[in-house]
Amino acid sequence: MAEKSGANSPIRKKDIDGNIVLTEYEVFPGIYLQQRQAQRRRLKVEPEESRSIFEISHCREGRIELGHEQDFYYLAPGDLSIVRRSWHSNNYYFPQGYYSGITVVMDLDKTPENLSMLMGDIDIRPAEIIDKFCADKDFFIARSNASIDHVFSELYSVPETIKSGYYKVKVLELLLFLSEMNTSVRQEKHQHFTRSQVLLAKGVCEYMTQNMDKHITIERLAELFHISGTQLKNTFKGVYGISIYSYIRSQKMQAAGRMLRESDETVLEIAGKFGYENGSKFAKAFRAEMGMSPKVYRTASESKIKSVFLE
Repeated sequence: MAEKSGANSPIRKKDIDGNIVLTEYEVFPGIYLQQRQAQRRRLKVEPEESRSIFEISHCREGRIELGHEQDFYYLAPGDLSIVRRSWHSNNYYFPQGYYSGITVVMDLDKTPENLSMLMGDIDIRPAEIIDKFCADKDFFIARSNASIDHVFSELYSVPETIKSGYYKVKVLELLLFLSEMNTSVRQEKHQHFTRSQVLLAKGVCEYMTQNMDKHITIERLAELFHISGTQLKNTFKGVYGISIYSYIRSQKMQAAGRMLRESDETVLEIAGKFGYENGSKFAKAFRAEMGMSPKVYRTASESKIKSVFLE
């Protein structure tokens, strides 16, 4: 499934249905840079038993769950994590149904002890950097800030012809940045969720997704899941990053968009399938989510399909 080629060419992996794409570059011995993109909620991978492998991840878009046994944390856009791979569950979960980010994978059993052999005026020791952040536990999380954004921003738009050399420079910059980073920026203690809280939020999400043709109030959800409305709203937003109503509206409009593209049903018929008896209210919600009215969206989709066919 993996294939290596030239210096600027990656190892590429794509899952069967094309909704998970991972592009990997070997930067230094034992150090790999991965571009990760997902258009689904779940990804199951082979569990990693080695305790020498760590992942330094930056979330660009979407949201990703980091979980182990009873502890769950979430990366939002701009956040940084350093995680021992064996600590993290082999079930990746993307609460918003999509994710984009960059991960630097380091196998400390294979990395050089000191990367100063590459640049004599710097002292970068990968094992010491990891120990600095993960000595007392197997993960570290820092929330978005200007310094983190600066280090990662340029990694998302690199010309293909210079990627190999550029990634070397940027990974060295990242490790140098981490070697001087103040660990007091650790903020995950305020973002912790228990397994029961996570299961609650996911249960609400599944219920709402299966009942998109209905209008369900917070009060009704609280009654169904035996929890107060305030706890329900706070837990859901903590896991999914947005309110219950915003989340389900987004899911409804995305599903409505697929129906507009793939079916001949009228806009009003599609609106009814998502609990909208009033076409104008549906159009307003659709425009807020998709940036255009349902009719314009359908016309634009049909034009795009015709253009592809003619080519």
